[in-house]
Amino acid sequence: MNTDATTHSATTHSATHSAGAATALQDATESRAHLWKLIKGTRFAMFTTGSANGHLHSRPMTTQNASVDEDDSLWFFMSRRSDPVADLAAEPLVNVAYANPDDDCYVSVCGVAAVIENHAKKRQLWTKMAQAWFPGGVDDPDLALVQVRIHEAHYWNVKSSKVMQLVHMAKAVVTGEQPKGLGEHGEIHMR
Repeated sequence: MNTDATTHSATTHSATHSAGAATALQDATESRAHLWKLIKGTRFAMFTTGSANGHLHSRPMTTQNASVDEDDSLWFFMSRRSDPVADLAAEPLVNVAYANPDDDCYVSVCGVAAVIENHAKKRQLWTKMAQAWFPGGVDDPDLALVQVRIHEAHYWNVKSSKVMQLVHMAKAVVTGEQPKGLGEHGEIHMR
């Protein structure tokens, strides 16, 4: 899919002027909001970890956040006995991929993950849906809270209707040129 490229940057640099600091803060806030707008409607993500043998493994997980936190994190509940939690101890770099084919929106998030011991955060994120996996509730000893601190995200967001996508594809077949103007591809840098 060839789409127009856009870059949002939430990287903050030390600013000597208060206007520069305000702009960096605004950029960070806008980037965070843009990322959340892209992923909020996608119920499940594929959470990819690297195992001790060097293989990559992906599993469907539910993002627990109601929005991207101010510290640019995504949160997940996992079993302490699970392979993903064991993988994180050996290799904390992860990828979280969101796909929403109905809206033609795809997001790949790269970050560093860790199991966090924060009971208040567990309570804040707890839902009845999590109860199905952790019958002991928020106090279940098997419940691990996993934080993914986002470094960057790449996204593909097709804006054209299905009919227009077909028109662009047919034109590309006839002209031999890749389709253009289907939507946007961009990067969001958080760190």
